[in-house]
Amino acid sequence: MEFSEVIKNRYSCKKFSDKDVKKEALDKILEAGRVTPTAKNLQEQHIYVVQSEKGLAAIDKVTPCRYNAPVVLVVAYNKNNVFTYPGGKRDSGIEDASIVATHMMLAAYNEGVDSCWINFFDPDELAAALELPEEEEILMLLDLGIAAEETGALPNHSSRKDLEETVSYM
Repeated sequence: MEFSEVIKNRYSCKKFSDKDVKKEALDKILEAGRVTPTAKNLQEQHIYVVQSEKGLAAIDKVTPCRYNAPVVLVVAYNKNNVFTYPGGKRDSGIEDASIVATHMMLAAYNEGVDSCWINFFDPDELAAALELPEEEEILMLLDLGIAAEETGALPNHSSRKDLEETVSYM
């Protein structure tokens, strides 16, 4: 698929079918996250693939936004292994994990797998429920699955501001 088609047509799926995500597709999605660039190549991300009944139930307890997805990727990062930028006000953790998540989200669409970026949950509550290491912080969840037949992009999916409204040349 052309990359421009991937970025224009991918949407947040809010209703998944009962179809499973094929292992080959999941492996390609995870590989896209693995090769993502990170600050100083620290690779502080950690991806948890949640597909067990117990794991999905833990996610369902903290968010109503799984939408029946059979796989949820929990995107976390090691907050003790980040690059601190000059000035000391920011570090690379959230930014690098966001890049990883975005690459996986776009790779999913390219593999015919629908997704939804979720951050409507308490990350500390979920980290405790999944018994994640204390040094890891959850950035987001990425629901993965095959869209139910009657679902699709929201009506305003293609509505975008003109480039002149969002870009300035200096």
